Amino acid sequence: MAALDVVVVDDHAVVRSGVRALLERQPAFRVVAEAGDVPGAVEAVRLHRPALVVLDVQMPGEPSLPAITRIRELSPETHVVVLTMHDEPEFAARALAAGAAGYVLKEAAPGELVRALRAVASGERYLHPSVGARLASAHDGHERLRHLTARERDVLLRIVHGARNRDIAEELHLSVRTIETHRARLQEKLGVSGLLELVEFARRNGLLDD
Repeated sequence: MAALDVVVVDDHAVVRSGVRALLERQPAFRVVAEAGDVPGAVEAVRLHRPALVVLDVQMPGEPSLPAITRIRELSPETHVVVLTMHDEPEFAARALAAGAAGYVLKEAAPGELVRALRAVASGERYLHPSVGARLASAHDGHERLRHLTARERDVLLRIVHGARNRDIAEELHLSVRTIETHRARLQEKLGVSGLLELVEFARRNGLLDD
């Protein structure tokens, strides 16, 4: 098979040279261009229509996440693999929603980037394992929250912000026994046991910011 053309985009020259050196040791890949910002990346894609783009998403100047969509619109056959320091699952989700096919952390072993490029070139998605696991966990948490009633969510928010059963009952004009029933049902629906796990679930799913 012919080598796959790759464009490497990062504002740090040392990172670009490191990725180039890594890929040049692989017969399956050929680095055809480098860029240090979004305009340079878009121009390189326009000129080369590469199979793959390795893209940093934290560069000075024009935001990088929207550039993923622009690259895909300009060259639909090009697959974008994000190479980043961001390990937050929410950020990975935004990159995938923008059109990225792969998400690799810069802290990963060099071989992981190669595996990611091979995977996306074959039509698969690739997520750094820890980010993928946290993203799946977050998705599962959101799914569980969707099954709460409005009253249960109201009680949950008050519990995780430190309100006692008696205080919640007074605020909602309910009996303490009813609040205790809501609390037990919440723990069952969310798959947690006790206040500490309930608070941790709320933290992971952004409820402490509500």
